[in-house]
Amino acid sequence: MLNTETFTASNKANLDVLAGLTAKAFEGLEQITALNLQVMKTGLAEALETSRAALSAPDAQALFALQAGVLQPSADKAAAYGRQVQAIVTAASADFEKVAAEQFSAAQSQLLAAAEGIAKNAPEGSAGGLVLVKSAFAAANNAFDGLQKAGKQASNAAEASYSAFSGAVAKPAKAKRA
Repeated sequence: MLNTETFTASNKANLDVLAGLTAKAFEGLEQITALNLQVMKTGLAEALETSRAALSAPDAQALFALQAGVLQPSADKAAAYGRQVQAIVTAASADFEKVAAEQFSAAQSQLLAAAEGIAKNAPEGSAGGLVLVKSAFAAANNAFDGLQKAGKQASNAAEASYSAFSGAVAKPAKAKRA
């Protein structure tokens, strides 16, 4: 049976988990904000430098050379930015997945323990119900594992697509520069 102490302890534990996930979300947000601020600061400094160089270009050929020289570093920086954002999101995702797996496992264990406690006090002949409950828990566990694997595959596929895309963007810019 569920008593108030168990209920209170469970709610406190859930609140702690929520607080931890919120802290992880804010940590990721702080990292992305810091990255964006650094990119903006660097971008403004480079834009000012490029503008000064463009204004002091002696002729059109020098101006075109300056423009061509800016393209490749911009593509490389965009790809590096994307990789950094992806790393931040992947780390946060891994933390959330870990907590979800731990919570699911703990909930499943508690429910199974409760079902076994009920089965001990149940009348004879109700053992089939316990088998059914255990079977349902096993099916839920298999479904959760399948969802985790599908999520991991989707994440890996997205990472591979991003890597292919950033490589495809960087190659033309390098070819134009050569």
